[in-house]
Amino acid sequence: MRILLAEDDAALGAQLQLAMKKAGFSVDLSPDGVDAEALGDIEPYDLIILDLGLPKKSGLDVLKSWRARGNQVPVVILTGRGSWQEKVEGFKAGADDYVGKPFQLDELLARVNAVIKRSLGVTTGNLTLGNLTLDEDKQQLILSNGKQFPLTGTEFRLLRYFMLHPGQVLSKSKLTEHVYEYDEDKDSNVIEVYVNRLRQLVGAERIKTRRGQGYVFESTLP
Repeated sequence: MRILLAEDDAALGAQLQLAMKKAGFSVDLSPDGVDAEALGDIEPYDLIILDLGLPKKSGLDVLKSWRARGNQVPVVILTGRGSWQEKVEGFKAGADDYVGKPFQLDELLARVNAVIKRSLGVTTGNLTLGNLTLDEDKQQLILSNGKQFPLTGTEFRLLRYFMLHPGQVLSKSKLTEHVYEYDEDKDSNVIEVYVNRLRQLVGAERIKTRRGQGYVFESTLP
């Protein structure tokens, strides 16, 4: 899953970006409101963590602009402003959740995961489809027979995206957009390599190829 982190504190931004990467997210970092607004409109993020106190344009104004243009990307507000009035203002502007500074990283990660799943109509907790369970904390695949398979970072991000979008036709370009960060080399052919690796774990029949369209992750098997 791909996230935009809009945070002007360079030290905190770098710390959060690293922590979110370790948690299995692709993270782009934006230092001001104008840049964040443009990226949020152009790039297909799964969620945006938005600081209200951004320079050039406040996070609240950025959020209002997105919603006015029909951009419904999930947004978690992150700010040191703790008054209940500001929380209400953020929610009225279209925020999906709110985390005040200082905060615990585990809380932020839990809220981010919950908002993403809620936006997709998925039950919170570990992802489970048929005989497959994805342990998102340990980044490993667990089969119904108890076997566990640790995943690489890319394997984990790709499998999580598949499991969050079962039954949907996902093109290679769409997968690369949600698995890799903005400045990474997005070679869609590499996706084929990782899809083949996942097939060895979940079964070839689980990830079907639609010629000229992409892949479909089957939620149930015959």
